[in-house]
Amino acid sequence: MSEKIISKYNKKKQEKTGLLTFLSSISEIWWVETKETIKDQGLLIFFIIVPLFYPLLYSWIYNNEVVRDVPVAIVDLSHSQSSRQFIKDFDASPDVHAAYYCNNIKEAEMLVGKQAVYGVLYFPSDFDNALHRGQKAYVGVYCDMSLMLTYKAIYQSALSVALEMGTNIKKSNILLISERDEEVNTEPMIIDAEPIFNTTGGYGNAILPAVLILIIQQTLLLGIGLTAGTEREKCRLSCEKLNNGFLKIILGKSLCYLMIYSIMTAYVTMCVPYWFDFTMLARPVDLFLLLLPYLLAVIFFGMTISFFVRYRENVMLLVVFTSIPFLFLTGVSWPQSNIPGMWQGLSWLIPSTFGVRGYLSIASMGATIHEILPEVRALWIQATVYFLTTCFISCMKSRHKGN
Repeated sequence: MSEKIISKYNKKKQEKTGLLTFLSSISEIWWVETKETIKDQGLLIFFIIVPLFYPLLYSWIYNNEVVRDVPVAIVDLSHSQSSRQFIKDFDASPDVHAAYYCNNIKEAEMLVGKQAVYGVLYFPSDFDNALHRGQKAYVGVYCDMSLMLTYKAIYQSALSVALEMGTNIKKSNILLISERDEEVNTEPMIIDAEPIFNTTGGYGNAILPAVLILIIQQTLLLGIGLTAGTEREKCRLSCEKLNNGFLKIILGKSLCYLMIYSIMTAYVTMCVPYWFDFTMLARPVDLFLLLLPYLLAVIFFGMTISFFVRYRENVMLLVVFTSIPFLFLTGVSWPQSNIPGMWQGLSWLIPSTFGVRGYLSIASMGATIHEILPEVRALWIQATVYFLTTCFISCMKSRHKGN
């Protein structure tokens, strides 16, 4: 009986010793990786400098949210009271400014070509006559389409003035007894538009939260790829490291990346929106439950693609150009319903797709963790799959080196 007890005790002691040795090896690799990160200037740039300052620069550029006083050229061939009233109301809008008055459309086109104005408001000679005959009166609105925000400001301001002028003309032509009758005939349904999520209606609140999450992914991928390229160039993976086992190496490295980016992610997702007054409705607990699988998915995704990085410079070619396509695939700047099925399938392989959607839901729309469970589950699946692919490729490479 005593021999069985002794054998069980020895077995438990060996298991405990084996676990301590395993954890000790992981801690050693984590410490070595952390020191190498601090020593490498390139890694410091991608892991520390860029996440610290790039979100600030991007947020500061778009901090005004909307454009104001967009210069517009006016071509008034009508020279009537109606056209002058239209121009006066149009110029009173905070978004646009009637900067130049031209005699013909050619002069206005030249101003657009010189970038002195970003649009043209054109009144034909029969504008006033058509308006008071009860016919359709046309106002030409020409915009420089190279800038979405200026186009939006000019078009929406002209549309608002046209609708208001049409309502006033309709009221003057209807001979009814009371003001209530006029209201019912000209505006039977009163619509009071109240923005729910993007309350400012600005570009920053709409797109920058997605950009912040994408910055985390891209800088982390660049740093991991840079590390892999450095190891291959300098043959830093010694036999001693290989003897530790590929699993310990993967866990030790991922622990280093997770430690650094836990701080960087908290800074990017919580401090930057607060400083620039972006909408932030997320609770810290929900944010943590979303960003933990997101970071793990990005880390193991980066470690998987890092096996294809032979030199330090290769990672720039492999990762940097993907920033804009990855942003489009999230469904933020382009509607998700309009993305073709093939590209939607490709987007499911990228952690930023679900990370951006989940972050926008909890930060801008006030969703809870239960309402973004599909995104959280997808991130955990990605983290698991990319961890297994990293282990598989590492195992194959370690066997090849052993042979």
